[in-house]
Amino acid sequence: MENTEKKQPLVQVKNLCKYFEISRKETLKAVDDLTFDIYKGETVSLVGESGCGKSTTGRTMIKLYNPTSGNVYYDGKDIFKYNHAEQKEFCKKVQMIFQNPYSSLNPRMTVKDIVGEGLKQHGMSTKDADAKVEQLLATVGLNKDHMSRFPHEFSGGQRQRIGIARALAVDPKFIVCDEPVSALDVSVQAQVLNLLQELKEKLGLTYFFISHNLNVVYQVSDRVGVMYLGNFVEVGEKEKIYSNPMHPYTQALLSAVPVPDPTAKRERILLEGSIPSAHKPPTGCKFHTRCPKCMECCKTQAPERYEVDDGHYVYCHLYDKERRKQQK
Repeated sequence: MENTEKKQPLVQVKNLCKYFEISRKETLKAVDDLTFDIYKGETVSLVGESGCGKSTTGRTMIKLYNPTSGNVYYDGKDIFKYNHAEQKEFCKKVQMIFQNPYSSLNPRMTVKDIVGEGLKQHGMSTKDADAKVEQLLATVGLNKDHMSRFPHEFSGGQRQRIGIARALAVDPKFIVCDEPVSALDVSVQAQVLNLLQELKEKLGLTYFFISHNLNVVYQVSDRVGVMYLGNFVEVGEKEKIYSNPMHPYTQALLSAVPVPDPTAKRERILLEGSIPSAHKPPTGCKFHTRCPKCMECCKTQAPERYEVDDGHYVYCHLYDKERRKQQK
C-alpha cells in the first residue's frame, strides 16, 4: 500500500513472508511477500476470506510470530533487530485487540488484574495501576464495580471492551485489531466500532484493522488491502476500492455485500470451486483457478503490481499494458 504524501510511515512492512512447516515435504505459505506502509493517524484494513493470512500478517507485524523473511519497521527501526530496552519500549507502543474476547482473557484473573498486568510489568505501583484500571474501564464504557469480576461474568461486548481497555493500558500508538467485532452481535458490533473510532480520534491512535466483513471495513478504513492466499490482489484508498474494484476477486467480494434496499438489483459474481490449499498454491496467479477472466499467462506467471489510478494498485495481468500491446 502506498501513500501519496511524502512523509515517514509509522509502520513499514517490506517483503514479509511467514511460512509454517507442516511436514518434512510441505510448507504452508501463510504470508507470501507483502509490502505496505501505515501512516500515523490512519486506519489501514486487510480484508479477505478466512485462511488467506490476515491474522498471521498482524501477528507477525507485532512479533507474536517470527517472520520467515522480510522486515517490519516501526518508526524507522527494524523491530526484529531490537535490543532488550528497545523491545520493552516497543511492547508499550504496539498492542493488539484479539478476535475472541473470551479466549484471549485469562478466566482465572479478575478484570483488575487483566487490565493492570501490563501496567505492573512496566513498573507502575499497585495503587497507581488500580487507579489507571478504573479510568480505563470508564473510557471503554464500564465502571469500577466490574474490576473484581471474572471474564465469564460479562457479555461478549463487555468482554471485548475489557480487551480494548487492556490494549490501551500502556498508552500505545499503534494497535492491531484482529477481527475485533466478528464474534459479536450486530448491534454490539456497532457500539464497539464507534468506541474504536472515538478512541482513535481522542488518543491519536493508528490502526491496522483485520476483517472479512466488507461493510465493517468500509466504515472504519482509510485504505484497504484485499488479500488472497497470502498475497495482495488489490490495494488503495477505500473509496477507490469500493467504487471501482479492478481485480476480479475484489469485484466478486463486493458483489456479495448486501445493500439496505430490497428493490435494488445487483449482479452477483459467483466464483466456482474452492480456495486452493495454502501449502500447495497454484502456479502463476494464485487466483487463476477460480477467476472468470483467466488467461493462459495467469496459469504460469505471477502478476506484477500495476497502478490503475493514483494510489490504487492491482495485481492482475488484465492491467499489463505491454501485454495488451503485444496481443494487438
